[in-house]
Amino acid sequence: MYHTLEEALLDLEKNGDLIRIKEEVDPDLEMAAIQRRAYEENGPAILFENVKGSKYRAVANLYGSVERTKFLFRKTWDGVNDVIAMRDDPMSALKHPFKNATTGVSAVKALPMRLPSVKHSKLEEISLSDLPMIKSWPDDGGAFITLPQVYSEDPDKPGIMNANVGMYRVQLNGNEYVPNKEVGLHYQIHRGIGVHQAKAVKKGEPLKVSIFVGGPPAHTVAAVMPLPEGLSEMLFAGLLSGRRFRHSYEDGFMISHDADFVITGEIYPDDTKPEGPFGDHLGYYSLTHEFPVMHVHKVYARKDAIYPFTVVGRPPQEDTSFGDVIHELTGDAVKQELPGVKEVHAVDAAGVHPLLFAIGSERYTPFQPVKKPMELLTIANRILGFGQLSLAKYLFITADDDISTHDEAGFMQYVLERIDLSRDLHFQTNTTIDTLDYSGTGLNSGSKVIFAAYGDKLRDLSTKVPKPLKENKDIHNPQLVMPGVVSIELGDYANVEETEKQIERVTKQLANHQDLDGCPLIVVADDSSFVSETLSNFLWVTFTRSNPSHDMHGINSFTKHKHWGCDNVIIDARLKPHHAPPLIEDETIKANINRFFPLRTN
Repeated sequence: MYHTLEEALLDLEKNGDLIRIKEEVDPDLEMAAIQRRAYEENGPAILFENVKGSKYRAVANLYGSVERTKFLFRKTWDGVNDVIAMRDDPMSALKHPFKNATTGVSAVKALPMRLPSVKHSKLEEISLSDLPMIKSWPDDGGAFITLPQVYSEDPDKPGIMNANVGMYRVQLNGNEYVPNKEVGLHYQIHRGIGVHQAKAVKKGEPLKVSIFVGGPPAHTVAAVMPLPEGLSEMLFAGLLSGRRFRHSYEDGFMISHDADFVITGEIYPDDTKPEGPFGDHLGYYSLTHEFPVMHVHKVYARKDAIYPFTVVGRPPQEDTSFGDVIHELTGDAVKQELPGVKEVHAVDAAGVHPLLFAIGSERYTPFQPVKKPMELLTIANRILGFGQLSLAKYLFITADDDISTHDEAGFMQYVLERIDLSRDLHFQTNTTIDTLDYSGTGLNSGSKVIFAAYGDKLRDLSTKVPKPLKENKDIHNPQLVMPGVVSIELGDYANVEETEKQIERVTKQLANHQDLDGCPLIVVADDSSFVSETLSNFLWVTFTRSNPSHDMHGINSFTKHKHWGCDNVIIDARLKPHHAPPLIEDETIKANINRFFPLRTN
């Protein structure tokens, strides 16, 4: 396999899946716009050979398709699958001894290799400002590293095999950061580096951190893999690359000898600075907040280094393809970790974390017919308490072997046909949500709701806008989104008090209309035509712009014994004053990059 990132790029070029741009390109918005356009057009990987303001080359769209990503790992893919399967299901080794005979040997060969010092590498010391300073969106706070491998060790159990490698965004300049001496580290709750930092704070010590950029593509993938407990990211990187991770320590900092760039530094207790804004994977800007500042110790680069980058924005983006590959490698892990779970699908169009679809089991009373969700509720709580899945706001769950969570429209219709909205909605309030989600009540704070459906079909879903929604004078532009779902407009969102009065007035007008039985979900939007235009628009607007506890209302709603129910759910998915602004491209930049398209490999 590949010893360097450049070897991988040359292999793609030989396969007709990489082009070079020799013309000077501006890292301020222009390179990111080219990447977005290339991904949208299913284009090849792009090697920028002349980056304005930097002597280093940069590569984008490297993981822009599942096929390209799997091509990069074609020689080690099956072996890695075997190792992960063995971690998830150790009994498989006993069931298939000859198949698994070489797996242990492969793992031993992938163990990290420590070298004497950085002098034995091809790295040379540089300044932070020598890196390509790539800014993705007009209102970003500065340049960010978008494909970093952030390495930290457990202060209580130091050493590479207990280390964490994660992909946490790194702000290189802007805001209050001292040029060349400080960078911002933004990581979400539940991340491994947070555990390490908490331990360092308790000891009153700085946490030593190394940031690797580039190197064999396997090292980048290892930073985002949700690996089984006990399987080191460094070991996984060796398995996937087919070559041991080579490293040394310099001044107490881990140095990857295979990376194209290495930044070392320390995070001190209670030392934060404003970080952001930054265009994020929900399709909005994550705003400026206090996050840890890393004091830069040294920066290294290979003489011929290549800087990989991507663009984060409203799905689908390059990380969508990346995520598909990761799911293929680790999809069975969830079943092993969560008994009774058959499928969990984090819906990419809704920004991944806000919306989950799941299929579970109903085995509590095999001696009698099950007419309502029972075991499903236990499984739902397991899902919402598991790793990154715990950041979800909406969970739709059912139990059936004949449907798939990946048929998003079909799955949602299946749930809406069967859900008893007076019984099957279950809320968790004042809880944690995604750091990047601004629909809640504060940073990391919001609510969750479970839509659990099981049993016989209760309704036929409407295939046209019901008459009461068409004839109501307070409702504008009602549009059928999909069977059983209608989007409406009620004017701009004003404030909580006005909204409650507005929704209460409309729900009273709609109460007791039999014609609404086939429309269990109504979405209030700023632009219902946009919401109904595509399934992706519906999923994005509805589930990224609402907080269940505050924005879910109902026709004939009631509260009994602390349980809330209704006849028809109304989700207020309008933009609200506390929301982050959506990402909008610079039109001048979009026009300027037309000279590069269509991208061709010949």
